[in-house]
Amino acid sequence: MTNRPEKGDKAPNVTIPVSDEETVNLSKPVGRAHVVYFYPRDNTPGCTTESIDFSALKAKFAALDTQIIGVSKDSLKSHANFITKKDLTVTLASDADADACEQFGTWVEKNMYGKKYMGIERSTFIILADGTIAEAWRKVKVKGHAQSVLEALDTILNV
Repeated sequence: MTNRPEKGDKAPNVTIPVSDEETVNLSKPVGRAHVVYFYPRDNTPGCTTESIDFSALKAKFAALDTQIIGVSKDSLKSHANFITKKDLTVTLASDADADACEQFGTWVEKNMYGKKYMGIERSTFIILADGTIAEAWRKVKVKGHAQSVLEALDTILNV
């Protein structure tokens, strides 16, 4: 597998914390599938919109036996504050050392105003119960994305 897994590849076997007591393995969904979305930072406009959009559709994802997991380098405390402040219902996982980001190929060089830096490329993956990546989106544009992921998931699971 490459360091930028795509549709059809096995998801990287990486486990990261979602709370002080719980972890999640990104290659092993609890139900039929899970949606893993990587986002740059809590409480920023695009990341807030994306997390709110996925939260609004949580019941529809749950009806497809699918969990939604947001991943960023933010701390568990930052995630807890973000969840409370924005009334989020999705699970947020902390990848403080960027291990999951590296393995999924979302830790990339970015360029803003001529300054280069490393950051998270907004990306989303549908991972099936067998650990296969059923769909991958890279360089995600937030508007309408959560709905597009739901529609793709419905098609994948109900073929």
